[in-house]
Amino acid sequence: MTRDGTVIDGLEVNGAITVEADDVTIRNTRVRGTPGWWGILQRQGHSGLTVEDVEIFGNGRERTQFGVLNQGVMITVRRANIHTISNGISTEQGLIEDNYVHDPKLYKDDHVDMIMSSGPPAKGTELIIRHNVAVNTLDQTSAIALFQDFGVVRDVTVEGNLLAGGGWALYAGAGAKGTSSNIKVIGNVFSRKVWPKGGFAGPVAYWDAHGRGNVWRDNAWEGGGKVTPE
Repeated sequence: MTRDGTVIDGLEVNGAITVEADDVTIRNTRVRGTPGWWGILQRQGHSGLTVEDVEIFGNGRERTQFGVLNQGVMITVRRANIHTISNGISTEQGLIEDNYVHDPKLYKDDHVDMIMSSGPPAKGTELIIRHNVAVNTLDQTSAIALFQDFGVVRDVTVEGNLLAGGGWALYAGAGAKGTSSNIKVIGNVFSRKVWPKGGFAGPVAYWDAHGRGNVWRDNAWEGGGKVTPE
């Protein structure tokens, strides 16, 4: 897709959608990802993709690694049902809201995250992850992950989500590249329905308690009780 402002509405897609344009909207669409890397991709150099009210899934036998992969700048993903993939949504910036990301598949050499960021957002942007249900039914890697693969994590809000499963339900942004900053983890609910500890190993790992602007507040177990970082 190469035309700015394109709107895709109400399609059944067998294969991948690759966006090489700005301000594209994909809505009310089902994407049956064929074997390969992604269901929907926004390429580097582009921005403004909106994905809403969609279902994205693999066939469960051959690997579809990403439901939504953002290599560009801003993206909005809302009310998506994403399943039967290795990684649900991958982006460093944008708005990820009201999605159901669940029931992943593990393929050789993959790690498995329902919503993930691999580094800091683009200059002048932030990442907001709110009101999602992220359920990783496997024992690795996460429901939500903020990784330092490509730099020190900053300017991320993780708020009002339901998290369950993976090795740790939440990877909270700490890492070897430096101290994370302005990470706000607020009002999330951690479920024991996949693993008794929330994740196979526990609810949360890699939290920088002393990072500038970092906030951990009102995070609780489903059914009651505070969740605190280890």
